[in-house]
Amino acid sequence: MTEPSQEEILELIWTMEEETKRVEKDLLIKKIPFPTAEEKLNALINEDYVKIVESRVELTKKGRADARLVIRRHRLAERLLHDVLEVKEDVMDSSACKFEHILDEEVTASICALLGHPVTCPHGKAIPPGACCEKANKDIRPVVMPLSELKSGDKAKVSYIVTKYHGRLDRLSSMGLLPGVQIRLHQRQPSYVIQMGETQIALDTAIARDIYVRLM
Repeated sequence: MTEPSQEEILELIWTMEEETKRVEKDLLIKKIPFPTAEEKLNALINEDYVKIVESRVELTKKGRADARLVIRRHRLAERLLHDVLEVKEDVMDSSACKFEHILDEEVTASICALLGHPVTCPHGKAIPPGACCEKANKDIRPVVMPLSELKSGDKAKVSYIVTKYHGRLDRLSSMGLLPGVQIRLHQRQPSYVIQMGETQIALDTAIARDIYVRLM
């Protein structure tokens, strides 16, 4: 079991890997926000959470498993703070850092289900999936969900859009369908028709699945 300061280091290694693939030991030590950075890193090495390969720092299987859980808790906390609690950006990350060290597995799974098992954080970084994502509880209607899961007449606010196609994102932006916009689902068949102010917009299923909304 790692302590909060060790979890912070494992999280830092994970995020540096996402950005550069290669984590240099000297650079990592400079980024560790603790005065005893090298001492804490050595403790993780001795406990088989990380290893040194030439000048690089790499997560072991044990360390990667722990880092994955920390990242998952942090990014789910960000989604909760952003989508449901509407916490401001400047305090969201620091609050999520506190959450990541206190959430247990059961509470984390409940938050994930409540949010509709999101795949990215508000900054667009991947949220590692949990077991709950594979066997989602169909009896609980999440607060945040794909637009395609709305019922006719539901009112919602756009939370975020996840798509691999930049053209699709540009098209939605040009229509004014952006995070924060309020909508009402008018119909589901033959296409999804949403009311946005005085405007009605028809969307196909693939696009409706990319738009995540928060029920109002």
